[in-house]
Amino acid sequence: MSDQALRTPFSERAGAALRDTSLQQALTLATTKFIGLRKEAFATYPQGERARDQARAIKEATLQRLDHYLNMLADNVERLGGHVHWATTGEEACETILRICRECRVKTVVKSKSMATEEIELNEALEHAGVTPIETDLGEYIIQLAREKPSHIIAPAIHKTRGQVADLFSRVLKGQFPADPEVLTAVARKELRQKFLQADMGITGANFAVADTGTIVLVTNEGNGRMVTSLPRIHVAVMGIDKVIPSMTDLMFFLGILARSATGQKISVYTTLVRGPRQPGELEGPDEFHLILMDNGRARQIASELREALYCLRCGACLNVCPVYRQIGGHAYGYTYPGPIGILLTAMLKGDRAVKDLAHASSLCGACQEVCPVRIDIPRMLIELRQRLDRERIAPLAERVLFKTFAQVLTTPALFRLAATLGRLAQRPFVRGGRLQNLPLVFARWTKGRDLPPVAARTFSERWRELR
Repeated sequence: MSDQALRTPFSERAGAALRDTSLQQALTLATTKFIGLRKEAFATYPQGERARDQARAIKEATLQRLDHYLNMLADNVERLGGHVHWATTGEEACETILRICRECRVKTVVKSKSMATEEIELNEALEHAGVTPIETDLGEYIIQLAREKPSHIIAPAIHKTRGQVADLFSRVLKGQFPADPEVLTAVARKELRQKFLQADMGITGANFAVADTGTIVLVTNEGNGRMVTSLPRIHVAVMGIDKVIPSMTDLMFFLGILARSATGQKISVYTTLVRGPRQPGELEGPDEFHLILMDNGRARQIASELREALYCLRCGACLNVCPVYRQIGGHAYGYTYPGPIGILLTAMLKGDRAVKDLAHASSLCGACQEVCPVRIDIPRMLIELRQRLDRERIAPLAERVLFKTFAQVLTTPALFRLAATLGRLAQRPFVRGGRLQNLPLVFARWTKGRDLPPVAARTFSERWRELR
């Protein structure tokens, strides 16, 4: 999202999303379908709960020796003929790719779906340097034509209806295409086929990287990942350092839960294992393979309250069940990663000030933790993030004063009794049908979209004294 759009307050972005009837229709259809498919997939997977626990344990154990496994991965990639580049920031990662483009005279790049490259805004950097990036995942291709950002971690164009996609293709690709998914997919396939053959470089992310074999793992459903990694003469994989896992045995646990959590499949259509450039005697594969190991704020979170966010598999399951995301979609969040996990990842990558408002874009209902394949305790971390915003005085002054006052009242019996008495008196003009419906002043925002219960005629303590 542009800086200008981010200057629009989150409440206004969310309000615009709530008024968008097409967005509401698209979100309801897609997220409801994902929720049902996930439920069915785990119902027929008896080992699912054990696999989730095991995957979580692997993630934690890997973080405890992260430097060891990253060095093992780098050594094995180089042993296989690949090149490893370390990037502390997103800017360094972009500059490394641009340097490879300059040295190898790359003019056209085909890309497989990658949230890591979205995170560092690689497409914009390539275009600025005169290199043409072409997204080959269907969802990413749609939003690239629309000049938009992804609105979901695994379904970038979830916010668009088939009719909107048909109109987009008809306008940009100069044709008249019906709102038929099969027809639209065939149109995209035809447009992209030559791009694969003409591209000088293929760029992918990495769902996992296996340290003890130097293997990069791509999980896709469209087959474009295999075209991107095998047809161009150069393959560049961009991965966050949190994606490394120790062994192929560990990989099996993750493959068993990732697709089920993301799309409700037993396993994705394509699971591609990449091990360096083409070897002597092999018929396909790139001449060069480059792996970019990117930190971009991850390492400093290992000892922070956001540590568990580094377990994230980017399956998007928490978005599908989040009552906030299901109403406003991804673009209202304003950054690369939306939804409940996106709030934590944005704080991790952009700093606490970036989530000053987003930290409250959650009902803390716990549905996200329930569906997370590695059981990330997102609600707990959101509460800790809100506390941190208060400690660092990033939260608005009125909010900090209000909650400090509220905490003082709740922890002081005399003040609590006084507040209850005053509340009973102050609420009388506003009680309608046993509910508080339209409160004045700063409380108006609370009752604009919800009714509140009135202060009880007698507190529990008062009733308890009578019972005794």
